[in-house]
Amino acid sequence: MKHIAAVGAGFSGAVIARSLVEAGYRVKVFDIRDHVAGNCHTERDPDSGVMVHRYGPHIFHTDSERVWEYLHQFTELMPYTNRVKTTSGNKVYSLPINLLTINQFFCKAMSPTEAMAFIEGQADLNIADPQTFEEQALRFVGRDLYEAFFKGYTQKQWGCSPNQLPASILKRLPIRFNYDDNYFFHKYQGMPRDGYTAIVEKILDHPGISVELGTKFTREHVQEFHHVFYSGPIDGFFDYELGRLGYRTLDFKEIRAEGDYQGCAVMNYGDESVPYTRIAEHKHFSPWEKHEKTICFEEYSRACGPKDIPYYPIRLTQEEAMLRDYVQKARDEEGVSFVGRLGTYRYLDMDVTIAEALEAANEFLTLVEQGRKIPPFFVEPI
Repeated sequence: MKHIAAVGAGFSGAVIARSLVEAGYRVKVFDIRDHVAGNCHTERDPDSGVMVHRYGPHIFHTDSERVWEYLHQFTELMPYTNRVKTTSGNKVYSLPINLLTINQFFCKAMSPTEAMAFIEGQADLNIADPQTFEEQALRFVGRDLYEAFFKGYTQKQWGCSPNQLPASILKRLPIRFNYDDNYFFHKYQGMPRDGYTAIVEKILDHPGISVELGTKFTREHVQEFHHVFYSGPIDGFFDYELGRLGYRTLDFKEIRAEGDYQGCAVMNYGDESVPYTRIAEHKHFSPWEKHEKTICFEEYSRACGPKDIPYYPIRLTQEEAMLRDYVQKARDEEGVSFVGRLGTYRYLDMDVTIAEALEAANEFLTLVEQGRKIPPFFVEPI
């Protein structure tokens, strides 16, 4: 029986491991942390009883029926709508920017048609081809909304001026001309009743899977396995020989209180004068539960150091050039495929991570059956 290694006990490693053991393989899963589920890790707070998203909020949303049904094998997904608020200039508004936000901000009572015409008058139409985040925002919402809701938050999140960030970060038109305040557009949205860690534990609960936590997987271990699926940092696999790819990391300041602290799950803070980007109140992520006490995290973004947990790949010019070099080194390796957010240095939502892991496992099985070479990447990182 061939032995496979899956490095990383998050969704990428767990889903691949489960798919392969069900096809007859044995899989050993490694993780450097002392728990599974990676940055999706959830745990019960012993004092309040609240299910805490230890590394920041994770809301499941997808248009993929396949992924939605896959998760339902391992959890009950409860109905949940992500309704984000933001504080700007000592006033609270609804996000994403919608008709209520526009009418509140400009002290008007416009219809959708009137609001469209009004915002078009605010937009900087001289920017024909936005190249930066700032230009993208100015082109679509104008300076007032940009400075209230995007400029300060983005500066804090990425540690640089929005005029240094690519327009692609602001992917789609950040405005709605109705009163829909659902943060996501996707068909399926929900929260796991027992948290994300319980899902990953159930995915890994198979006699053909062994899990080693608190264990660093090194390049030298590759030869011990028929194949390795590596979802750790691609630069870390090569011991940062070419330098470290840039990430933002997060720090959390805990707040404990009685009752309801802020009245919503997530409150953004758009003003540059407020040092944190948002506050998450975790009991609101499980509205079917009732708790007298509450626990919140203030969230601070900063550059990721060597001992920090990487969250968001920066992917500016310097990182893109370094990534190309690491990708070439990965192509020269034998017996390793790089997968997931860290392995391909891409920002991935949970549903995309799961879908890509399922596809990677299926492609691996097909290629093995055909006697063909396993690629270093199932999804190209560049």
